[in-house]
Amino acid sequence: MPEMSLVPLPRLIVEPLVRAALLEDLGLAGDITSAAVIPRDHRSTVVMAARQPGVIAGLDAAELAFALVDPEIVMRRHLQDGDAVKPGDVIATIEGPSRGLLSAERTALNFLGHLSGIATVTAQIAAAIRGTRASVACTRKTTPGLRSLEKYAVRAGGGMNHRFALYDAVLIKDNHVAIAGGVTEAIRRARAGVGHMVKIEVEVDTLDQLCEAMETGVDAVLLDNMTPDQLREAVAIVAGRAITEASGRVTPMTAAAIAASGVDLISVGWLTHSAPVLDIGLDFVEAAAATEVSPKRIAQAL
Repeated sequence: MPEMSLVPLPRLIVEPLVRAALLEDLGLAGDITSAAVIPRDHRSTVVMAARQPGVIAGLDAAELAFALVDPEIVMRRHLQDGDAVKPGDVIATIEGPSRGLLSAERTALNFLGHLSGIATVTAQIAAAIRGTRASVACTRKTTPGLRSLEKYAVRAGGGMNHRFALYDAVLIKDNHVAIAGGVTEAIRRARAGVGHMVKIEVEVDTLDQLCEAMETGVDAVLLDNMTPDQLREAVAIVAGRAITEASGRVTPMTAAAIAASGVDLISVGWLTHSAPVLDIGLDFVEAAAATEVSPKRIAQAL
């Protein structure tokens, strides 16, 4: 399947999330430590550098964190979302009032580290299945309130987005089937209850359920916790009549075998709910040296 293009999220979406995080950190009194220790007119230059290999995502959120705390802070990017990094690579150089830099630091790094971690593990799965027809996709197993950013991070890592929420596509799962009384009846009710532009996918646990779904007619089938051999048989049964999606027990080690079955998508919940943070640090540079040392030389010195 074609890769989704990396279109930046509108500021209208990102800014409220960053504001909420800053309010959580600054509260009613602000950064009382920096206000007490750092002179109001003190300025600094810092570099944001990777301490682990990975893929970057979340630079817009990080830049907004600094800008919202103090509009005088300027962030100059040396890399972009979706770029790979190795330890020591400088991601951005940031200059401005020292109080603001310190007050926004943790919020900026929280967003950047978390989203870069998601992009990194997505890239690992994408690399494992390269050369097959399959693409890696995320799910709705996201951090409450951060779904738009986390799904963006999946795209930055070379993955695709599944449905965004409950409102934009029908996914009939096992509990829907149980309550409706069977696959056929669940699909019938779904088709009668939504508009003609809404896609319908059904989750199946067995090949018998898959055959029933294909007889009724759906746009996609979620093949849950099937072995690679079962997946190959399922792909043959579908024969191109619907999108095939494999889910369950997906790791970087198992992804290649799953993709080799011929499925179109591999959905992985842990991309967003369990990805480790990518270690990214903020390092202060001497003011006099900051205008003379290139980002590459700074990276080598870290």
